[in-house]
Amino acid sequence: MTQRALALPTRRAAVGQRPRAASSRESVAAYVFLLPWLIGFFALTLGPLLASLYFSFTNFDLLTPPQWIGLDNFTEMFTQDRRFRAALLVTLRYVVFSVPLSLAFALLVAMLLNREIRGIGIYRAIYYLPSLLGGSVAIAILWRQIFGKEGVVNQVLALFGIIGPSWISTPQFALNTLIILHIWQFGASMLIFLAGLKQIPQDLYDAAAVDGAEPMSRFFRITLPMLTPVVFFNLIMGIIGAFKAFTSAYVVSGGSGGPLDSTLFYTLYLYRKGFTEFEMGYASAMAWVLLIIIAVCTAVVFRSSRLWVHYED
Repeated sequence: MTQRALALPTRRAAVGQRPRAASSRESVAAYVFLLPWLIGFFALTLGPLLASLYFSFTNFDLLTPPQWIGLDNFTEMFTQDRRFRAALLVTLRYVVFSVPLSLAFALLVAMLLNREIRGIGIYRAIYYLPSLLGGSVAIAILWRQIFGKEGVVNQVLALFGIIGPSWISTPQFALNTLIILHIWQFGASMLIFLAGLKQIPQDLYDAAAVDGAEPMSRFFRITLPMLTPVVFFNLIMGIIGAFKAFTSAYVVSGGSGGPLDSTLFYTLYLYRKGFTEFEMGYASAMAWVLLIIIAVCTAVVFRSSRLWVHYED
């Protein structure tokens, strides 16, 4: 009895060690599977991020070692660089007009496609297609052909006796063509809106119809309030994407920023500073300013969301 009693704690300890050993093996396996992501994060994301922060305080031309100059890049940026202010204003105008119009158009198309009709899947694929192609160089080149002096738009206007300008070469119209291009790329937001519409109970619409609510009333009292979380998500993603817009402006303007810098996007000017003028330190400083601007805009939207975003309990 004594030996058996002494053996019981040993057996219990062995039994207790098994779950801990299994848990340890599972943790090791999890870290092994996470290792590729961790390597990519530290080597391709965090490392370059910290390096750019250092370069933003230096004079670095990619060919010679960086020289520490402190806040000189930021001082020049805000006090002497006229093109920086122009690029910032152009980008802000682009964000203010393109993001709301794109979301409104995406919601409209999503509501039209939220119907159970024959072949609706084909229609949805067709409307999503521009988003797959919209950010490509080929589509930007096509946009030049559409809004050029001899483009499709002017050919249509010529049928009515109207001689149109070169839309991409006229300062007052050039940015508008890029805004239209952004609106045309509504597919991703449209799909998210469509998924949100599918989650709204049909009973709410039926009850409102019985009470005599008109379609516009049902939209503003049922559809829009129920979609506010989706609107919030699309708004955040739209703001970030619009601030980072580059390909369309680079191709349509030929990399120059358009006439009188009318399409000189912030990212385009940053690219020119870093890889055309070889002022990588200045470009790094611009990148961090852009990061702060996006963070502030995102924080403002998050802060205001408590007033207009409604979540189901």
